[in-house]
Formats: sequence, structure tokens, C-alpha cells
Amino acid sequence: MRIGELATRTGVSVRSLRYYEEQGLLASVRSSGGHRHYGEQAVDRVEYLQRLYSAGLSSQMILEVLPCLESPSASTSDAAFEHLLAERDRLRGHIAGLSRTLESLDELITLNRSRRQGTTVDDAGPARPGVVH
Repeated sequence: MRIGELATRTGVSVRSLRYYEEQGLLASVRSSGGHRHYGEQAVDRVEYLQRLYSAGLSSQMILEVLPCLESPSASTSDAAFEHLLAERDRLRGHIAGLSRTLESLDELITLNRSRRQGTTVDDAGPARPGVVH
């Protein structure tokens, strides 16, 4: 399939597909006229790359961990595996921070909702850490 069809089927821009190829994340075969052609497996590959980007991985990190992701076997390099573990730990830390932020927002919403309903701060319950009264 040509690049336009791959873009349509995956919902990814043609520009992004070219970028993936420049970064070594996606491969195509060139026709005699210079047009890119992709196999059917490119659809799954692009969708997979999108999930990794959505998880916060950079192009460089994806390139480093691809050996682990493509064939998780004993032959995978130790360095690639260590990068994969480090990235997982980084994501867990980020998720924990987002969870704390969400809890703080929930507390502020509760506090503001009680004030809007005419109750006082004392009526809203005991003060909780991270909430300014």
C-alpha cells in the first residue's frame, strides 16, 4: 500500500509516517518512481508506535527498546532490556504524580462545591493535606 493509504488506515498523518521512517521505526520499499510502498504489517506497526508515543516514549527510546518489543527472547540485548525497565519505572512515577494531582483537584472541587452550596469550610469536613483553607 502507498503512504496515503497507510495514513488513512491508521489515522496518522503522512508527515508522521515519513518521520517514523526517518527515525528507523518504520520501513518501506521504494518503487522505481520513488514512491513508498508498505506491507500489510505496517498498519499494526504504526498502531503499535502510536501506543508507545501515547505512553510518553520518545522516538529515541522506542528505537532503543524495539528489540525487546519485537522479539522478547534471550537474544535481546541487556541494554535494550534495561532501557525498557527504566522506561516502565519512569512511567510508573509519572502515573503516581498524576494520581496525586488528581486527588488534589478532587479535594479542591469538593471544597469549592461545598462553598458554592453555602456551607462553611468547617461544614465541609476536616482539612486534608494539600488543600489550602
